[in-house]
Amino acid sequence: MAQKDYTQLASQIIEYVGGQDNVDKVIHCISRLRFYLKDEKKAQTDKIQALDGVAGALYNAGLGQYQVVIGPAVPDVYDAVIKQLGAGVVDQKATEAAVAATKAAQSEKPNNLWGWITRGFQLLIGTITGSMIPIIGLLAASGILKGFLTLFTFNLNWIDPKSTTYIIINAMGDSAFYFLPILVGYTAAKQLKSDPIIVAAIAGVLIHPSIVALQSASTKGMQTLLGLPINANFFGIPVHIPQYTYSIFPIIFAAWLARPVGNWFKKVLPLSLRSIFQPLFTVFIVSAAVLVIFGPVISLVSAGLATIINFLVTTNEAVAGFIIGGLYQCLVIFGLHWMVVPLISNDIASTGHSVLNALVNFTMIAQGAGALAVWAKSKRANIKGLALAGALSGFAGVTEPAMYGINLKYGRVFWMSNIGGAIGGLVAGLMKIDMFGFTGSLIGFPSFFSKTNPNNIWAFVIASAITLIISFTCVYLWGFTDADVDKARDAQKKNVFKEAVNG
Repeated sequence: MAQKDYTQLASQIIEYVGGQDNVDKVIHCISRLRFYLKDEKKAQTDKIQALDGVAGALYNAGLGQYQVVIGPAVPDVYDAVIKQLGAGVVDQKATEAAVAATKAAQSEKPNNLWGWITRGFQLLIGTITGSMIPIIGLLAASGILKGFLTLFTFNLNWIDPKSTTYIIINAMGDSAFYFLPILVGYTAAKQLKSDPIIVAAIAGVLIHPSIVALQSASTKGMQTLLGLPINANFFGIPVHIPQYTYSIFPIIFAAWLARPVGNWFKKVLPLSLRSIFQPLFTVFIVSAAVLVIFGPVISLVSAGLATIINFLVTTNEAVAGFIIGGLYQCLVIFGLHWMVVPLISNDIASTGHSVLNALVNFTMIAQGAGALAVWAKSKRANIKGLALAGALSGFAGVTEPAMYGINLKYGRVFWMSNIGGAIGGLVAGLMKIDMFGFTGSLIGFPSFFSKTNPNNIWAFVIASAITLIISFTCVYLWGFTDADVDKARDAQKKNVFKEAVNG
């Protein structure tokens, strides 16, 4: 697919979103083209969804975006679209002004408390999504490397854990997680329109070796504040320094705070002093605010969330596996799964593992197996191609192409697949499965190698096989026929994509 020419597809997409004159800006995420349109009513959703290479289309009113679901080939399609639209859509000043005008025209200020809560929740989801999407692939790759290192070191004894070989490879796998605040700080700053370099520097403060040393020091005999050991002071103010490596939430808050602080100094400082003193004051004030006040509070809440999640999924892991395995992918429809991603990352940061992530894993396998069953049963070339691409993507940990291209479009496929996910999650829970990395689905098998529990990988293999067999069988026998394609085209559109919030 990397070698395919997407010029014609790009031309058709541009035509059906209303033409070049209707496009203010276009960006992309890991699976979708995201258009900011002058008039979203000009978009011809039915025609776009019928294009070979398009898995679905929707207008997201909350974000002011018309989204075209492509799948793994989205960067190539995006490049083809940009070539045809020209430089106008990538001019930053004109684009930002157009996006602001479009959003202002499309949204009204909430007129009640519930409206403000809903808007704040949408903004939170958008911020987390924008901050995490650019680095998900890197985290997945790092998780795979760490999993293989565990296999070769503690399961097969091919690498000595005291050797420099182990140290070097471990650093390769651990780098993205250890320096996660810097990566998230940079992407969150871009999302929140703060200075990415300044926020990355603030993240560097949080994980500086001297700060880590304060957190790592013995807490024996230390005074406490709200139950937290006071391991530092700042101008006489008692401070608790928690662990910021692997963390997400404190630096997202810092990225938010850095914008008003930086903008204020930009206004009051003389131009001749701005380039030096604006970053100086911003780094000092925001770093101090996070270290002294907000960081410990956010870290305490994050640790509490990790404890609650672990309690909920381990109190009765089998029931949790059944519920999560059967229903988690419903969150993907509404974009709410991006709220779970930082919780999983925080879980791994706090405990070194994530039972929740282990159970979520089987929902991805189930959706991939459902699409694979459609590929096996359909006799239509375009459906087989779309289904196979979706299945491979699902087995690689990205379910949107399978779900939006096949499973949700022919609704029984989605629910029959979820049956396999529920049973697989139940079996995994009965076997007390755990996960020590970030990567999910079949490609994430290295994350299930455990230093202390050699049976954990077998729990993954058995539960995965059960998920694959049940999901495939249910979809093949009861979930899909080629007649469903004609029914979907003839029936009045009830597009579930209109319910989606994000991807």
